[in-house]
Amino acid sequence: MVSLGETPLTERDHGASAALLAALGGEVPAPFAVRRFRPLPTFSHGDNGRHPGGPAERDFGKHVDQTNYSVVVGDRVVVKWLTPPVPMPHPTPEVFAHLVEVGFEQTAPPYAALSRVDPTGETLLALVTGYLPQARDGWEWCVDEAEADRTAFAADLGHLAADLHLALSTFPGAPGKTSPAGQTSPAAGYAAAERAGRALREALDLTGGDDGAWLAGRAAALRRELEPLTAPVTSPLIRIHGDLHVGQILRWRDGYAVIDFDGNPTVTGAEPYQPAARDVAQLATSLEHVAQVAVRRRGTPPAAAAGWARRAREAMLAAYRSRLAERDRSGLLDESLLRPFEIEQECRELIYAARHLPRWRYAPMGVLRTWYPEETP
Repeated sequence: MVSLGETPLTERDHGASAALLAALGGEVPAPFAVRRFRPLPTFSHGDNGRHPGGPAERDFGKHVDQTNYSVVVGDRVVVKWLTPPVPMPHPTPEVFAHLVEVGFEQTAPPYAALSRVDPTGETLLALVTGYLPQARDGWEWCVDEAEADRTAFAADLGHLAADLHLALSTFPGAPGKTSPAGQTSPAAGYAAAERAGRALREALDLTGGDDGAWLAGRAAALRRELEPLTAPVTSPLIRIHGDLHVGQILRWRDGYAVIDFDGNPTVTGAEPYQPAARDVAQLATSLEHVAQVAVRRRGTPPAAAAGWARRAREAMLAAYRSRLAERDRSGLLDESLLRPFEIEQECRELIYAARHLPRWRYAPMGVLRTWYPEETP
């Protein structure tokens, strides 16, 4: 297991995940350190039963797009090995601890985080969570909903996002930008505007061909859409998810669960404390991306997909607002920030496509062309 600090886990390392779970039952020796959040489940067949051998391991299969490498152990626990390991501090362990403390249940149960400590510092090796039976991520189940023109799910998404933000809004230790009363700093607006402007410039630079020419022709309009970010932020800065899209929402046997609190892998040095509108905008744009996927992969007519996306996002936002109002926390969402954050998100999708996944460019470009239709004579 020491070698996992230097070489990423691969499919050849069968047994390591089950061995880790066995080791977590006792004192873990140096150079490892463990942070425990909830007791691990037993792998026995009954209260007094004994498991006949070690629990079986399997991965999620090559069809699942994941940055790290996850192993399902005994169909009860998931061990996510970070490949490569990540220097601490890392956002997930502290978010896990807080969500357990405040009783937020709409996520895969957090069990433990394994790190390695040596003279150079501490490195996060693995995260251990519960396995959610029959789980599918939103790039599967939500595309099914788009193809079938169903939007009833959107209210559940809005409630889930609001409940998550209500839980994260009590996160301690905001670095001077927010107080318990929700006071904010004018500097937050400037930082958001700078970041969004940079994303637009990069998207313009990296997007070529006909798409690039089309985008350049809308550059002035896009810049105008970003202007609200230059004003001081008046809504509270809270600990946000940071990468909230439908792919992070699992639909499983017992409902919905939000996962993956690692932050946005495409944004370096993103502030953990931001307006809730950042997450809400990304979740809303991901519904637009689902519509584009349904057009490309399922043959859904573009007009029908656009209509579905509009109704789904409206229902999601209505449910989100309603949940905040129920808890007397409507002030968490600044509506004026949604559009500029959505524009920034589409720019980031174009940057991601250019740098990592060129075939994905059709999705953000399809969304932008829907928002800015061609002028008709």
